[in-house]
Amino acid sequence: MHDSSTLILPAPSTRLWLGFSAMCLGLFMAVLDIQIVATSLPDIQTGLGMRPEDMSWIQTAYLIAEVISISLTGWLTRLLGLRTLCLAAIAGFTLTSLGCAFSTGLASLIACRIVQGLTGGCLIPLVFSAVFLIFPFRLQGLATTIAGTLAVFAPTIGPLVGGWITDTYSWHWLFLINLAPGVLVLAVVMTCLPGRIGVEQPLQKLDWIALALIAATLASLEIGLKRAPDHGWLSLQPIMLFLIVISCGSLFIFRTWLAENRIVDLRLLADRRFSIGCALSFILGFGLYGSVYLMPVFLSLVRLHSAFEIGQIMLVSGVAQLLVAPVAVALERRFDARLLSSIGFAIFAVGLGFSYYATWETDFAGMFWPQVIRGGAIMFCLLPPTRLALNHLPASRVPDASALFNLLRNLGGAIGLALIDTVIWGRTPIHVQHFVSRLLAGDANAARLVGLPTDRFVGKPIAAPDEATQELVRPLVERAGLVAAINDAWMMLGLLTLIGVVLALFLLKRKPASSGN
Repeated sequence: MHDSSTLILPAPSTRLWLGFSAMCLGLFMAVLDIQIVATSLPDIQTGLGMRPEDMSWIQTAYLIAEVISISLTGWLTRLLGLRTLCLAAIAGFTLTSLGCAFSTGLASLIACRIVQGLTGGCLIPLVFSAVFLIFPFRLQGLATTIAGTLAVFAPTIGPLVGGWITDTYSWHWLFLINLAPGVLVLAVVMTCLPGRIGVEQPLQKLDWIALALIAATLASLEIGLKRAPDHGWLSLQPIMLFLIVISCGSLFIFRTWLAENRIVDLRLLADRRFSIGCALSFILGFGLYGSVYLMPVFLSLVRLHSAFEIGQIMLVSGVAQLLVAPVAVALERRFDARLLSSIGFAIFAVGLGFSYYATWETDFAGMFWPQVIRGGAIMFCLLPPTRLALNHLPASRVPDASALFNLLRNLGGAIGLALIDTVIWGRTPIHVQHFVSRLLAGDANAARLVGLPTDRFVGKPIAAPDEATQELVRPLVERAGLVAAINDAWMMLGLLTLIGVVLALFLLKRKPASSGN
């Protein structure tokens, strides 16, 4: 447990709870925004005339900006105070939501999403910081429960809400729905929260050079990962971008490790339990954001479902997550966090691996149990690693540790999306050519996977089809190639998630001398 007695806490009151509840509503908006936009990416892509391979930029831009803002939230809280930062973040998130709704192309939408991510990203760590900055120890459990429940509830209903909004109105309303809650949160926070909580540090102590270095590192990494499949991994542009990543990243680590005033306390990574907890957080972000992205891609481009239909199918995972949450909380309090973490990542990897066997005919029934397995595992991949990473640290280091822990989960998600795009759009042409070769060789199984009658394929080479037949068969072969590439991405997610099992078991085997678990 962490002692909050050194903090000057306001007396708990109805107004204080209202203010905190409004902050939680802001948290709910920020998390919900990611989910509802993910569900409706194909509709946004069609509405703005974007290329399918550009869809992930809508999410990637938000996630990278969110990563940067998370690393600054602790410093900004000390500079501006809890209420002022919350008001600024909500105001920025609401205004940029309006900008997203009225975007006319990819460039304007991405610009608004970047600012939206910078402001919305502050809200997530800000709420959990408020638990310790506002409430005495006896009320922190209740406050954490409220914030955690909303954080779980948002992704549960996000896909369905996003699909319903897009089908009933248009994709613009995915962003316009933030306006009314945003104004409400602004009014309640301004009225009910006391000012100047958490103010300690003057502006000049921000390490602007370190901030520029980490921003350049993350942006160059994302752009490099997305450009490499189009231009070639060894072409000039990706190589230059990755050199920027290496040079700026190295300078950031060196400068931050030695600095007295650090925007990210990397020295915490010297703690083995914390560093493994952060690695688990990174892997969870990779699998969690990746699975939420892959399902709409498959359901829209292969099954041709509408956004609302996609939301209905994806709701299964959210419901499973919500139902398992109380069980996970109860078990997390009674059993070793390292054991629960290893079990959670193993189950999550199984759920990801089951999706590898999808065909062009796979729909709700075929996706049901993989979603149930993944949804049931998520809370075991989230709660125990959090306790594993933070529970043993002194209270003075928890805010910085929490920021870094959340930073790596979001960074894992951003990098995961880029790597998934690399696999999908890089592997699809390879699979298409492979299917063509198998069909010409008379492979009946290939014909079945493509969706062609199998009676003409008897294991012997067949004559090259005429032009008219090629035109009829080409879309089916391209669809089969896309399905195979998406399956490759699922397998990649599953295999990387298994690394989390190994890490948790490694820590379980080497039990620390002083364990709080």
